[in-house]
Amino acid sequence: MSHETTRVVVNLDLPGARISRHLYGHFAEHLGRCIYGGFYVGEDSEIPNEGGIRLNVVEALRALKIPNLRWPGGCFADDYHWKDGIGPRDERPRMVNSHWGDVVEDNSFGTHEFMQLCEMLGADAYVNGNVGSGTVREMSEWIEYLTRADDSPMAALRRQNGRDEPWKVPFFGIGNEAWGCGGNMRAEAYTDLARQYSTYVRNHGDNKVYRIAAGANVDDYKWTAALMRGLGCLGGCPGEDSSPYQALSLHYYTMTGPWEDKGSATEFTEDEWYVALSRAFRIEELLTRHSTVMDGYDPDKRVGLVLDEWGTWWNVEPGTNPGFLYQQNSLRDALVASVHFDAFHRHADRLVMANIAQTVNVLQAMLLTDPDSGALVKTPTYHVFEMNTGHHDADSLEAHVVGSETRAVDGRELPMVSASASIKDGRALISLSNLEATADRTVVLDLRGAELGSVSARILTADDTAAHNTPENPDRVAPVAHDGVRAHARGLEVELPAHSYVTVSVEVAA
Repeated sequence: MSHETTRVVVNLDLPGARISRHLYGHFAEHLGRCIYGGFYVGEDSEIPNEGGIRLNVVEALRALKIPNLRWPGGCFADDYHWKDGIGPRDERPRMVNSHWGDVVEDNSFGTHEFMQLCEMLGADAYVNGNVGSGTVREMSEWIEYLTRADDSPMAALRRQNGRDEPWKVPFFGIGNEAWGCGGNMRAEAYTDLARQYSTYVRNHGDNKVYRIAAGANVDDYKWTAALMRGLGCLGGCPGEDSSPYQALSLHYYTMTGPWEDKGSATEFTEDEWYVALSRAFRIEELLTRHSTVMDGYDPDKRVGLVLDEWGTWWNVEPGTNPGFLYQQNSLRDALVASVHFDAFHRHADRLVMANIAQTVNVLQAMLLTDPDSGALVKTPTYHVFEMNTGHHDADSLEAHVVGSETRAVDGRELPMVSASASIKDGRALISLSNLEATADRTVVLDLRGAELGSVSARILTADDTAAHNTPENPDRVAPVAHDGVRAHARGLEVELPAHSYVTVSVEVAA
């Protein structure tokens, strides 16, 4: 394709919805080597740790300003009984992790270990309760154990297990994937359970819980409608307390093949490159349509939408346990992430949280740990998260892409340039993705409504679309300063090499 010029128009003086930092959330399930060998190595490990929690993983994630962490699942959540994971580790009962590899789980990483991890990360806890095989009482007692300060039965049990002060738990999930592994329920049946269980996930003391109902898979708009109907009278009816749950979840994964053969993480054709990015772009349609369903019941946007599972899902790496979902992570994954974030920023008025699946060693991970050498590798996706920390809690700015070429891919028009922008503390951050596999582009940033000051830019790219990081070559795909930014009559001109992600930070004065 020819070298085209595209404009991205940004009105710097027209801020929109606040981009919650929680859109950059994470997910850690008892799955493969995410917890064991990832976050948690045990106190006897030669790998530096605190209470068994791996210190270099914590350090790497703190650099992302990780806002929250979802645990213990996923499908595992609806098999998990929290009392099995407290008390002396050598006395904890074991269980079978039937979803993920049919391995025996020894429960050595439980509630106390998770909450310690969140404290070390500086992240909010998003605890996912068990509706599928649990009880109302079990869930009610868990939130009491976690958050109550007095001498109640569960608070006393927590102190007996070594924790005097209650924790803060701002987010609580009412089951997971109730339409599938969480119970194979009908929408109306689950909605009734969501109302019931949420009632007993109580606010203890000054801990206010944001309850998240298990929402739809992909484009199941009827599920979303059922949950919205189940909320009843929003906005406070006479004699009625606040809504039983405050948000609904949504799950969507990107893959290039069918479920049984999802595609390779690193060996893909140019066509598969574009298919992956087109399917990533579908998140825009899903967020728009689910939001529209919610608007019909809740025009004031009191109820949040939470995309608590998203990311690429490829075939596992050859020679690894198929139930452990370990996959490599390439530059293509990084651009899948950047496309998602652009959509998240546009939907910041309704989308309140998102959690990539999953943080370490599983699916589209931030970090890969080598079981033999103990090496820690930051993935290309990690670097997109890090480059975007300036968007956390910033005000969104509409970024209108004008004149971008498109390709017809997988039944939709895929723009070759994706963009979003935000403003905070006198600086605008503009994210730009060139989705062309082979063609460089030049983009004019048409920046209106403010005087421009200092400018800096960074770029993430590589010599190959399938480039990825390994223990032997950990920085093959890593951000560097980008010198391809120049002043332009309309604002700035930015060079976007093929398959690249660029962030431009601009000082602005009204």
